[in-house]
Amino acid sequence: MTGGGGPAMAASLARKLGVTTQATSEMVGRLAHDGLVTVSPERSLALTAAGIAAADTIFRRHALLEWLLTRVIGLGWAESDEEAARLQGAISPRVEAGIARLLGDPPTCPHGNPINAAAALSRPAGIRLSEVGAGEEVTIYRITEEAEEDAELLVYLEREGLTPGALARVVESSSSRDSVTLDGPLSRTTMGLRPAALIRVLPGKADPALFHRVPEEVAGLAVLIAQNLDRMSR
Repeated sequence: MTGGGGPAMAASLARKLGVTTQATSEMVGRLAHDGLVTVSPERSLALTAAGIAAADTIFRRHALLEWLLTRVIGLGWAESDEEAARLQGAISPRVEAGIARLLGDPPTCPHGNPINAAAALSRPAGIRLSEVGAGEEVTIYRITEEAEEDAELLVYLEREGLTPGALARVVESSSSRDSVTLDGPLSRTTMGLRPAALIRVLPGKADPALFHRVPEEVAGLAVLIAQNLDRMSR
């Protein structure tokens, strides 16, 4: 929430989690007691250094599992996000390290978000797709964490090939129509300004080194797994 640029408040956190404000206040109280969160006089929340480290660990495991599930197991973006959330608390540091080595130590999740705070400092911020003018060519840079919470949006972006590293040209951006139309790698497509604001892009053709590629021999496992599953289903 703080990564979005605004203050994190207990009430907004409760809405995001779909729980009562009382339940959120109790949770925040426990986090504060454990030294992971501070509460300002204005009631805004912030992670401590220990809280950031804990959050980094959780996000890194989630991101590594998403890479594993999408590029090796062959799941879609939306499915992998749900499965990673189930699995992230069950793997040990040793397994986490092994998965990272297998995947080539990715600096981001499959959606392009930095895998931890240190990686975030070394990467450009990008600009909102909703702010790009007509006629401009851009590279899809990252699908923000807020966008990741919208399963339908993830399915749409993956289906249209609007994934990190893909080139696209903005055909029209209209506030009156509340839409952005662009020529993507697969077809011409249109989306609302709200989801477009959740996608970060870089001008022109971005440096390919910014986009992680899973080692070919590992990515090839997805084909073998799919073939075996197909044979088993017969």
